[in-house]
Amino acid sequence: MFNDYNYNKSWESPGSKNNDDVMTVGEWITVLIVFAIPIINIVMYFIWGFGGNANKNLQNFCKATLIMAAVGIVFGLLFAGCSRI
Repeated sequence: MFNDYNYNKSWESPGSKNNDDVMTVGEWITVLIVFAIPIINIVMYFIWGFGGNANKNLQNFCKATLIMAAVGIVFGLLFAGCSRI
């Protein structure tokens, strides 16, 4: 009557990919190559950071990079404005 099925498993559709997996070295190299391409890199930061289908590690990396870039731009503008005499 009872089977060995684990009822505590989280449900996943058969074709879904787990976005929490560790990224391989090859995947990171691909990411770094994409980020080396001007203009495309900015677009990809937003797509991978907020798109929802990317790996969680990559999403967090892209979000953190965008936040640091925004902070750098704000400080750059503040210091550039303060340097005028």
